[in-house]
Amino acid sequence: MSQSLVRAISARKNQLGLGFYYRCSDSRRFHSQEKIIASNGCNRSFLGFTSFPRHGSHLDSFRFSGNLIQPTNGFCSVSLNGVLDSNQCSEEIVIDNGDVSIESLNVEKQPVVVYKKPIDFTKIDAKLLPTVMIIGRPNVGKSALYNRLIRRREALVYNTPDDHVTRDIREGIAKLGDLRFNVLDSAGIETEVSSGTILGRTTAMTANVLARTQFAVLIIDVRAGLHPLDLEVGKWLRKHAPQIKPIVVMNKSESLGESLAEVASEALALGFGEPTAISAETGLGMTSLYEVLRPLLEDYMVETLNDRCSQDDDPSDENVSDDIDESKMPLQLAIVGRPNVGKSTLLNALLEEERVLVGPEAGLTRDAVRVQFEFQGRTVYLVDTAGWLERTERDKGPASLSIMQSRKSLMRAHIIALVLDAEEIIKAKCSMTHSEVVIARRAVEEGRGLVVIVNKMDCLRGKQNSEMYMKIKEAVPIEVQTVIPQITGIPVVFISALEGRGRLEVMNQVIDTYKRWCSRLSTGRLNRWLRKVMSRHSWKDSASQPKIKFFTQVKARPPTFVAFMSGKNQLLESDIRFLTRSLKEDFDLGGTPIRIIQRAVPRTSSGTSGVTGRSPGGRVVPRTTSDKRTVSV
Repeated sequence: MSQSLVRAISARKNQLGLGFYYRCSDSRRFHSQEKIIASNGCNRSFLGFTSFPRHGSHLDSFRFSGNLIQPTNGFCSVSLNGVLDSNQCSEEIVIDNGDVSIESLNVEKQPVVVYKKPIDFTKIDAKLLPTVMIIGRPNVGKSALYNRLIRRREALVYNTPDDHVTRDIREGIAKLGDLRFNVLDSAGIETEVSSGTILGRTTAMTANVLARTQFAVLIIDVRAGLHPLDLEVGKWLRKHAPQIKPIVVMNKSESLGESLAEVASEALALGFGEPTAISAETGLGMTSLYEVLRPLLEDYMVETLNDRCSQDDDPSDENVSDDIDESKMPLQLAIVGRPNVGKSTLLNALLEEERVLVGPEAGLTRDAVRVQFEFQGRTVYLVDTAGWLERTERDKGPASLSIMQSRKSLMRAHIIALVLDAEEIIKAKCSMTHSEVVIARRAVEEGRGLVVIVNKMDCLRGKQNSEMYMKIKEAVPIEVQTVIPQITGIPVVFISALEGRGRLEVMNQVIDTYKRWCSRLSTGRLNRWLRKVMSRHSWKDSASQPKIKFFTQVKARPPTFVAFMSGKNQLLESDIRFLTRSLKEDFDLGGTPIRIIQRAVPRTSSGTSGVTGRSPGGRVVPRTTSDKRTVSV
């Protein structure tokens, strides 16, 4: 910097009381008024003037957060002119009451981090991973490839040439070697269908989700060759997602030899490049698919991470606590019930988007769709299950697989939302049918929290239905408690999922039930409670009263307690029910199953000298050293 420029800076500063800043990638703080940070030999960026009160010779320091981009969590330090070299900045210009001098600037050297290839996908947050959607015509093996990529059998796979097995969009984390990405399984695309049919609705839903994805895998059946529907799917893809160039994959190629090259040449007519031969069922060709996906996903992640790095101006330091609060962990919520009671409509209402297929047809949902969303800062995993029916010999194919998948989803969930139909309650004059009672009792046996939701309350509007509306709101909670006596205080919510009414009430009840399901009580508090409970209960005589030495909680999710009994007397079933009911009433544990285990405390005999260290007469036996421990020289 020339002397004339420094004089001009000093004169301007004395006249207006203004200071200006230069930015250097080494410096984390900017000094105004008396100190101007500059650099010798590195890129400088002029940040502008700012006014401030003068404080004599006091050196005021200011932290600039508008344009400074600091490295944090692996992100780079960037200036307006590009990435700066921190090894070149070594001087500062000091202006003190008009006197200018250049002094040495001792700045801590920090390397500039820029994301380059190769990228370790296993260390990237799942929210930043790219999304790959699997598309194709019906019955080409899309769900089989989805299961192969996520390494679990979650999507239903069944050979139905004349029907669609998959109807909803399934989402999961793919694990292909060291690659990690979000993978979506979609329904078969058929372009020549009307918009009101099931196939037309699934195709429209696939188009909406495809617009938010980055990559696509187009599957064709190599056994059938290039089908005319494959060409129609290619045209449909160019129309609805022109920004995506799909990867063409030839599935079911495990049994083809010389004819594979012929089909590959036919697949070039799609106009999406060379196809890749795989077998989703046996895993053949997964290495070739990895080699095709790896460079595309790496280029996307390098661009995404560097763009995110340039936008994080003021990173926040997150305090990570070693103590994990179980009530703050991700919540697994399963929506179960009989067919056509509004489970999928309820899931769309909770997400506030058309995520799953809905309609008047009974049994529309087949796959158990798992969706993640955030509610009041908490991660919630919603699982929409197929309609619960008793499995019979006539149920074969996709219907039988759906029933088995619904039962598995119930066992994996934390909270069960049992959906009832208000119209069916009026017709049957009964709150719960046999199948709904089976669902509720199985949830209790598995130790899950239970919330009952009465849907379709919008059908009871009007003056003629006002009396019936009030009767349902009064009778259903009482009848639910009568049918399920194992749990007291089961929350019952009345909603209209079609109109979106009651959404917040449902989630608030689910969160409250989950907190009670994760609750823990201290041993001292429990034993003080136990003394009060045992004193206020009326026993027949002192001999019939159980002798509980102490009471403690050994685990949560669900709350499990152990009663240590002294003597040979054990707790009867009536005693356990009394303690369970008292726990729920006194500690607000409604809607949560409680388990009480009893253990006997053995009495120590006074005649054993090996345990107590005393002789039978009560005299202390002196300890003697063994001769084997002495060493003779």
